Amino acid sequence: MGELVRSWRPDVPGIAEVLHARFVGHAYPLHTHDTWTLLLVDSGAVRYDLDHRTHGTGSLVTLLPPHVPHDGRAATSSGFRKRVVYLDGAAVPAELAGRAADDPELPDPRFTTALRELHPLLLDPAEGFEAEARTAVLVDAVTAHLRRSPPPRVRDVPLARRLRSLLDEHVVDGLRLERAAAELGVSGAHLVRTFTREVGMAPHAYLTSRRVDLARTLLLTGHRPAEVAVLAGFHDQPHLTRHFRRVLGTTPGRFARG
Repeated sequence: MGELVRSWRPDVPGIAEVLHARFVGHAYPLHTHDTWTLLLVDSGAVRYDLDHRTHGTGSLVTLLPPHVPHDGRAATSSGFRKRVVYLDGAAVPAELAGRAADDPELPDPRFTTALRELHPLLLDPAEGFEAEARTAVLVDAVTAHLRRSPPPRVRDVPLARRLRSLLDEHVVDGLRLERAAAELGVSGAHLVRTFTREVGMAPHAYLTSRRVDLARTLLLTGHRPAEVAVLAGFHDQPHLTRHFRRVLGTTPGRFARG
């Protein structure tokens, strides 16, 4: 397999760019970014110099701060395959850049799991709400790691109820996390954590379940699956089918016929 590069900017607040690449012979010269770099190496290994020190990647996520020179090269003859999320420079407080430069690996394997689960969502515009929610929580966790302080676990049932009401009002047209957080006067990450803790499921999962429930009703009243996808707020019919099958174990068409 040769060298491949794919880059795009998803419609997700806080993310400046996503890059998927495979390199064998290419070596990055010293360079800087205006962004925070979350690097996940899927195969092979990478060596890089950051702030005059040499590092190597393993199974953990690497966090490179903005404006700090670094390079990158394959550590083996077979090259490497990587996935990168570039966060806006303002996503993480600038004063934490020094800590990231001193220790760029994120030691908690939950960061690796979170980033692996985020990347497929960034490839699918239909999953924008979930991508936005997961990004907000990930950025909050990165910031807490650099501050050496976990996010506080505060009970807030009224806040969860207010978000639930907002989601119920926007089952079909959807809701951006950024808008909901601004309307409720809290950060997106706090909103996601609070809702998940109080309701028992993440906001995007709750919204999807409401849409699947609406789709069931529409199918049983005679609407075709293609119509139901639009009427229930799904991106398209494959989006409806994917979530309908995941929740109910069958396709919309079979459900309607049965």
